[in-house]
Amino acid sequence: MRRKPLESNFQKHVIDTLGGMLPGCLVLKNDSSYMQGVPDLLVLWKNRWATLEVKRSIHEVCQPNQEYYITLMNNMSFSAMICPENEQDVLHALHEAFRVGRLSRLSQC
Repeated sequence: MRRKPLESNFQKHVIDTLGGMLPGCLVLKNDSSYMQGVPDLLVLWKNRWATLEVKRSIHEVCQPNQEYYITLMNNMSFSAMICPENEQDVLHALHEAFRVGRLSRLSQC
């Protein structure tokens, strides 16, 4: 039986992928002990920003407040939960949102 990758391994993969997709972007890790529920990553690129909550599987349970902050930040700019099962869809939506503005709401907790 295949084991799921660790969330930290998938998070590193996402950060590396974002670096290739958005040259010059900054990807910052948020501190969940400072504000519980805030998405894991803040992506800054040119004059745009997004947040991503990284999960190792689409079946992972959201922690308290995660859905709230994903929705709040998605209404401000772009925010979504990203996992291996929806990675391509979320990255495509992020690319479109950064290129032409808002695309859709993608929180899936």
